[in-house]
Amino acid sequence: MNEQRRRLVFDLTVWITGPVLALSLLAVDVEAKSRHSGVDNATWRAECGGCHLPYPPGLLPAADWRRLMGSLDRHFGADASVDPKAGAEIGAFLAANAGRDEARAADVEPRITTTRWFRHEHGKVSPAVFRSSPVGTTSNCTACHADAAKGDFDEHAVRIPR
Repeated sequence: MNEQRRRLVFDLTVWITGPVLALSLLAVDVEAKSRHSGVDNATWRAECGGCHLPYPPGLLPAADWRRLMGSLDRHFGADASVDPKAGAEIGAFLAANAGRDEARAADVEPRITTTRWFRHEHGKVSPAVFRSSPVGTTSNCTACHADAAKGDFDEHAVRIPR
């Protein structure tokens, strides 16, 4: 009887934890892909991409995108103002495709490079790489991610310049 009980416990453990683990891994994969999915908007690509990589909306939560869009006249030291119609369209696009909320102090300027996700993904990259001539800054995604402009940040395709 003792052997049957052990077998039952083992079977239940395998049949319950197996699917739960599989669903958990699937959820993590879906979350990672949603951060940089291939969503697109022509106005966003033209206006934001005119100065820098049009960062995928999933890299910041909606509240951070709203703050950035509300202060385009002081956008990281530059005046990146757009006409109100374009601003409304871009803001709606960013909010609709934004990532999950992350706690952030109201007085801290939203930066993708300071998110928990970015720090986790780039934690093993030496600060010297970001300061190197080919890279220059943490916000220069295309230096290592050749398909960043397409929203593709696949870690298997990363090429860190030497």
